[in-house]
Amino acid sequence: MAHALLLQLLLLSALAAPSQGNRLGPTSSLRYSRFLDPSNVIFLRWDFDLDAEIIAFELRVRTAGWVGLGITNRYTRAGSDLVVGGVSPDGHVYFSDQHVVDEDTLEEDGSQDAELQGLTEDAVYTTMRFSRPFRSCDPQDQDITSDTVRVLAAYGPDDTLKLDRERTFVKSIFLLQIIHPDDLDAPEDTVIHDLEITDFLIPEDDTTYACTFLPLPIVSKKHHIYKFEPKLGPHNETMVHHILLYACGNASALPTGISDCYGADPAFSLCSQVIVGWAVGGTSYQFPDDVGISIGTPLDPQWIRLEIHYSNFHNLPGVYDSSGIRVYYTAKLRKYDMGVLQLGFFTFPIHFIPPGAESFMSYGLCKTDKFEEMNGAPVLDIQVYGYLLHTHLAGRALQAVQYRNGTQLQTICKDDSYDFNLQETRDLPYRMVIKPGDELLVECHYQTLDRDFLTFGGPSTINEMCLIFLFYYPRNNISSCMGYPDIIYVAHELGEEASDSMEGMMAMNNVEWTPESIKKAEKACKEAQQTVIIKTIDELVENTTGWIPEIVPTPRGPCLESSGGKVEPEDQTPAGFRAAPMALSVSSAATPSRLPLAAFLLGQGTLSWLLATLQAGV
Repeated sequence: MAHALLLQLLLLSALAAPSQGNRLGPTSSLRYSRFLDPSNVIFLRWDFDLDAEIIAFELRVRTAGWVGLGITNRYTRAGSDLVVGGVSPDGHVYFSDQHVVDEDTLEEDGSQDAELQGLTEDAVYTTMRFSRPFRSCDPQDQDITSDTVRVLAAYGPDDTLKLDRERTFVKSIFLLQIIHPDDLDAPEDTVIHDLEITDFLIPEDDTTYACTFLPLPIVSKKHHIYKFEPKLGPHNETMVHHILLYACGNASALPTGISDCYGADPAFSLCSQVIVGWAVGGTSYQFPDDVGISIGTPLDPQWIRLEIHYSNFHNLPGVYDSSGIRVYYTAKLRKYDMGVLQLGFFTFPIHFIPPGAESFMSYGLCKTDKFEEMNGAPVLDIQVYGYLLHTHLAGRALQAVQYRNGTQLQTICKDDSYDFNLQETRDLPYRMVIKPGDELLVECHYQTLDRDFLTFGGPSTINEMCLIFLFYYPRNNISSCMGYPDIIYVAHELGEEASDSMEGMMAMNNVEWTPESIKKAEKACKEAQQTVIIKTIDELVENTTGWIPEIVPTPRGPCLESSGGKVEPEDQTPAGFRAAPMALSVSSAATPSRLPLAAFLLGQGTLSWLLATLQAGV
């Protein structure tokens, strides 16, 4: 009787205990989901608690064998972490925090940092649910950050833990998505409007920028666009690289038809204030409930330029496309009118990246001290709530850093694991304020080990870009603020003669590119004076100059104290640790557990104490 009473008390106590992070208990619903493989065999749900720095996963796989989920990197599977588990034929559960030694071998971590919340197997699926810290103190665990995360999923046909390439998949996901669309308001009076190119014959060229001018919805009073999504022509998804909507000044004289955006007719490049941006890998995006794109007032744009970048690398003939952007708008007004500020390296013609570079940094400076003069009215503090990052295939990382009075203030946004195939609008965890007079610096990190030719800035996918779009409120008239270095200075530092910018760029072809000359070029580009080009919605352009400030790296936050394993040197001070939160779920043991599934209703530590107590005859 005493034993039964003790068991009941322990069950009640365990169920009442605080969960590991908000919303992350074993039975909590997880807000985010994604298939991880092309055949929809592997389905992932997840959720996270930013304050507790804990993330929970539920992996469901169509198999009766083992399943695994972890984090990998761009270049190799070796060193990836992988949490594995399954249900053996006799109905017992096994679960372990492991890492990948080579292409097909797993090894258990010395520190077990994943907390099992449930493991089941039925006639169709094996489902594993667990939580883990964003950053453990185990160097064999990959950190989960606000960067793009390359999620590794694997499974087997039986319970033999061995990696099989045909059953191993990697998918880039932005795991720490701040706002879920289901949490946002969907007005009942929503109207849908499509801005699209119709039956456009895609040229048989590698790269095409097609532009046309379209009217925004005609409304009798002010409305707000609160959501947009890509509208891609059937079977052409792989050919559409990006779609942009640019707001046109109402005084602009616009051409008709469809033409090359940056070709012989310069009129098709008019309108430079981005209001909506989508790129490959992105999905729909809904603005926060207090902001929207204003339409219907005399101050609002009436026309937009629709720009679609096509990549027809296989030079396919006879392909017609009807792609564009679908917008959702409402008469239910939001508090703020939003705008988009384009930052980065002025794309053409100064930008270059040497071949064979393990790493090469490019910088684009923005100085905001002329914003008010160019805006024609006072510029209120710019409240940034979201961003979109953009480079082409050589891009590896981007960040935008803010300075005030010569002092680095904060990193506005970044992605140290950028993936060209996942370009999406992302929300910031909190609003960031840019004041007039602040400086903004964009840094882009490239790698060109697979290239034996110079890469220049330009529109083609094999050219490069270095752009960050900041979504903000309240709207002003500034459309872009971008910089580029004095290329004549760069040429001279590399021992080349140049008297103008064109000669400076041509001189780059004469350089013998070695690791030493690559670093020398990077240093010269950073030390050179920057020309900053500021443009408004009405095509007013002003130039100023400035110098690239130093970027002080942001230190990593503390790791979650592990149960064992090695600790990195920077974590050896007390400030480097965080105590593990109290957990309702099971704590994984140093060796794979083989306990009946019912045992996982209690934390494993509680269960061990209970068994010891009962054996002692209490």
